[in-house]
Amino acid sequence: MFSQGQLIFAGCFFIAFVIAMVIAYRKDINTHREFYKGNYKILLGFLLFIGILFLIKIFFKR
Repeated sequence: MFSQGQLIFAGCFFIAFVIAMVIAYRKDINTHREFYKGNYKILLGFLLFIGILFLIKIFFKR
C-alpha cells in the first residue's frame, strides 16, 4: 500500500513532530498553568457527554 520510502518519511515526520510539540509545551508550561486552570473539568464533561450519547444510542437501538 505504501512504499518503504513513504513509511520511513512518515516515521521521521512523526518523531520530529512529537519532539517539536514537547519542546513547545515545555516553553509554555507556565502560561498553561496560569490561563488554563480547571480545563480538565471541561474534558471530563465532554467525555461524559459522549458517553451519554453512546448509551442513548444503545438504549434506542434495542
